[in-house]
Amino acid sequence: MLKVFVQAFKTPDLRRKLLFTFFIIAMYRVGSRIPSPGVNYANLHECLANQEQTGLMDLVNLFSGGALLSLSIFAMGIMPYITASIIVQMMRVAIPRFEDLYREGQAGQTKLTQYTRYLTIALGVLQSVTIIYLARSGQLLPGCASDKPIVKQSIGMYLLMMLVMTAGTALIMWLAELITERGIGNGMSLLIFAGIVANMPAHLASIGTAGGWWKVLFIIGLILLITLVIVFVEQGQRRIPVQYTKRQIGGRMYGGTTTYIPLKINLPGVIPVIFAVSLLALPQMVTRFAKQDASWVLWIGAHFSHNSPLYLIAYALLVLGFTFFYSTITFNPEEIADNMKKYGGFIPGIRAGRPTAEYLHYLLNRLTTAGSIYLVIVAMVPILVLIPLNITQMPFGGTTLLIMVGVGLQTVQQINAQLQQHHYQGFLDK
Repeated sequence: MLKVFVQAFKTPDLRRKLLFTFFIIAMYRVGSRIPSPGVNYANLHECLANQEQTGLMDLVNLFSGGALLSLSIFAMGIMPYITASIIVQMMRVAIPRFEDLYREGQAGQTKLTQYTRYLTIALGVLQSVTIIYLARSGQLLPGCASDKPIVKQSIGMYLLMMLVMTAGTALIMWLAELITERGIGNGMSLLIFAGIVANMPAHLASIGTAGGWWKVLFIIGLILLITLVIVFVEQGQRRIPVQYTKRQIGGRMYGGTTTYIPLKINLPGVIPVIFAVSLLALPQMVTRFAKQDASWVLWIGAHFSHNSPLYLIAYALLVLGFTFFYSTITFNPEEIADNMKKYGGFIPGIRAGRPTAEYLHYLLNRLTTAGSIYLVIVAMVPILVLIPLNITQMPFGGTTLLIMVGVGLQTVQQINAQLQQHHYQGFLDK
């Protein structure tokens, strides 16, 4: 990997893209430390001491690079954009108009991107109001002293904080799109990656100080082992051979080529794990708005903790269900079969049309079954292994490892592809 980056920096065009990407990431990290107006940081820092966040707040804080619990201008991070993107993709199943836009090509994709931006702003307003309410009521950081509020008690200040946090979300969305267009890799994924990596040394240091450095060494070994498994599975794919018949159009002959359809084992990526964690964290989120001594609040607190059997079983089932659901959205066998038939393509031994779609359905179900089991193992093993060590920090869960390794592989692959393109150009120029 280091050799690839060294070669990339020797290529002027790639060097400019890499430096631009690093500059945007640096801006994002600086913005994560700029305080929002109306926050008393002396009280906030005192309240953050010995805080242990779990559930949805921990997930959002993780993806924001620690900006949420610091109540910075980037407090919500990239989460509204991720949620909006997933919702727009799911709307293709529920609303035919969205599916039509998806099929229209570049013009339709531009319209869907516009809808995603609008929805991101709406979700940013909603989430900023929730964060401000939780901070004002003391539910964002439980255990804070009531006589030392972390947010100034003023309606005008609440509105200003909401405006600043929503504007921060819009700015993050723009920065992510700039990386995708002018830099290297997927901007949204790289910003999440930067936030996770930035906070991991602090988490390791806190574990080593409180529980012993042997735990840190054990965690590093576990991360390396799971990383090897993730790389092995993510690089694997099922290649479905496709042949195209020769066709004469005018005076020229087209077709007669052989190619393949690559199907990954883990087609939906980390999305099912994020969905499962978010849904299981919602009950804990709801309890923050209720009386803490209510019976149903106590029941949720006892049965939806990370080490409870009910939580672990529900987690595994949700990951399985969302893997199958999201695979059907990202890969449409009927559409693939129709396109192959339109251009004279066929799978050897399979008739074109409906038999091809049924065959692709069969392969998709088998791969999705293997992929869902793989996701459950990667998501559950870190939790089960770290429970006896009394470690619950999110950066060492399967979700974060999948994101880090997946983003790293995707970025290196893009750099390799552009390096090969430059090498071919240089050869042709000579």
